[in-house]
Amino acid sequence: MKKHVIGDRDGASVVLVLAGMHGDEPKGVDLARRFLDWGKSRATRYRVIVVPVVNPTGYARRRRVTDSGVDLNRNFPTDNWCTGRKRSRYYPGPSPASEPETRWLMRLIRREQPKRIVTIHSISRDQFCNNYDGPGKRLAEMMARRNGYPVRASIGYPTPGSFGRWAGDGLGIATVTLELPSHHSGKRCWADNRDALAAASGMRGGQ
Repeated sequence: MKKHVIGDRDGASVVLVLAGMHGDEPKGVDLARRFLDWGKSRATRYRVIVVPVVNPTGYARRRRVTDSGVDLNRNFPTDNWCTGRKRSRYYPGPSPASEPETRWLMRLIRREQPKRIVTIHSISRDQFCNNYDGPGKRLAEMMARRNGYPVRASIGYPTPGSFGRWAGDGLGIATVTLELPSHHSGKRCWADNRDALAAASGMRGGQ
């Protein structure tokens, strides 16, 4: 995994932008990379850390899970983590934080102490939204004013061991899971979400 930094100012609050936690959601990776390229030339009052691919082995194979068959978004040590079937695409691993990718991300967050986190996924049809955890409602509403996506406290189904539950509810970080419409093109996802990501990262929108 590689992290990239925009606006590396001493003492600035940190915003973390993540994508590619599920390897079969390439639109999120594309959006994060477009934002990184675009954001390098923008001023920001924050220190913005972008990790475009959290699950590199899954992304390389276009598989939701890692090489060990684990859904990283069910592997975090939350109060609702639970076991699951090993062959399931939602397999949470043998224990909480069992995966090196999970532990790497946990170390990054504990070291950088981000003020805000946006983690980018994609979802089928009309379920796209700004889904918030912990104190993330205001951040979700700010993003919604720019991308027009609904603001939701729940994705509509259980997500035990999810990153949002761990970071938002567990650590008290304003966390938004940006669920892109999987049927939209990468170009449209960028057009719809550029200013939302810019606002979340303390940047001005642009052309």
